[in-house]
Amino acid sequence: MGASQPGGPSLPQERRLVTAIPGPKSTELMARRNQAVPRGVSTTLPVFVTQAGGGVVVDVDDNSLIDFGSGIAVTSVGNAAEGVVRRASEQLQRFTHTCFMVTPYESYVAVAEQLNELTPGDHDKRTALFNSGAEAVENAIKIARAHTKRPAVVVFDHGYHGRTNLTMALTAKNMPYKESFGPFAPEVYRVPVAYPYRWLTGAEDCADEAAAQAIDIITKQIGAHNVAAVVIEPILGEGGFIEPAKGFLPKIVEFCKANGIVFVADEIQTGFCRTGQWFACEDEGIVPDLITTAKGIAGGLPLAAVTGRAEIMDAAHAGGLGGTYGGNPVACAAALGAIETMRGLDLNGAARRIGEIMLGRLGTMQDKFAEIGEVRGRGAMIAIELVEPGTKEPAPELAAAVAKACHAQGLLVLTAGTYGNVLRFLPPLVIPEHLLVEGLDVLEQAFADAVRA
Repeated sequence: MGASQPGGPSLPQERRLVTAIPGPKSTELMARRNQAVPRGVSTTLPVFVTQAGGGVVVDVDDNSLIDFGSGIAVTSVGNAAEGVVRRASEQLQRFTHTCFMVTPYESYVAVAEQLNELTPGDHDKRTALFNSGAEAVENAIKIARAHTKRPAVVVFDHGYHGRTNLTMALTAKNMPYKESFGPFAPEVYRVPVAYPYRWLTGAEDCADEAAAQAIDIITKQIGAHNVAAVVIEPILGEGGFIEPAKGFLPKIVEFCKANGIVFVADEIQTGFCRTGQWFACEDEGIVPDLITTAKGIAGGLPLAAVTGRAEIMDAAHAGGLGGTYGGNPVACAAALGAIETMRGLDLNGAARRIGEIMLGRLGTMQDKFAEIGEVRGRGAMIAIELVEPGTKEPAPELAAAVAKACHAQGLLVLTAGTYGNVLRFLPPLVIPEHLLVEGLDVLEQAFADAVRA
């Protein structure tokens, strides 16, 4: 075992605890890390990984942990997936960089063609490639402004869109993303989102009332004729895996169409089979004008994209879009391998199966524990919101305690939510079913221990 063995799907698919978590070697490396890396770069679980693949990550102490995080929805095809490694390795031996804006290469075009085909709608499309999700969102806004000649951008409560100056302005949550980093980019406006669990008049009225409130704010406080783009995650990720009430998104899209506003679906966390569909907005038949993608697109290599209607994408002048590393050839090769894997293994079907197992088991846990206020999500993008029993008062300390207990027992989980009270689960879509079930066993025991503590 250990560092001599390659990673990828051939790794033993088992939870294995050789030392305490973190082990002595990870502890040594953490001391080095703290001397070399600023504290602003945080760490969820201080174990240093040597290999990963399938549904596990293996650390320097030879502990094998079940992965319910996928690097925040990035390694959906699994870590070191064969198709990704093969294509990226072949490209590494040819050339690593030319800059697509200087001398182009076919793989960038091939990725753009794939995205133009896979994203919702059969209209004529164009795709531009970038490095990160935040960069994709920022460029989508540039493109929308160039197309509409308008300044304003509308975003939603609980939304997350990145850490650059503009995307911090778009992001709703202050700590840790915005605190002390202002002033932020102007002409960004925030409106309510249809959050069924927390809608004051009840989930049944949520879609209509939230849409009416959002549209009223846009109309009265901003002026629809001033809005270049409305940007929303079809399922709000960092905000707590909030799935807007059915009917809300179609109403927003209809308003955008009626007022010449570019509707941007931020599918950076939800895209590429994560929710059991290629893109989450397909669930209600939403066809966005622009769609931003990253995370799951390239099996772990940095790549992002803006895909959209040709007439909107072509609004930016020549030279107005791009970046030195955007659409790096190795990342493009990896993306082609990842998409090939998604198709070949039917990872949409795999995500739906993961959802069935997780929702069923978590629903049973909700019946046992009054602290689980809601179980929600689609496909392999599932969350539980934790509250004080008998109320909807957020319980962030409990969420942190459950996550810590899971980590100690070899299960990697992530927290989320505007109130810090959500446990989110993003297993690789290739995780073996026995590991998924074992991970849920660990979670249930951790929950029971944390509640009793």
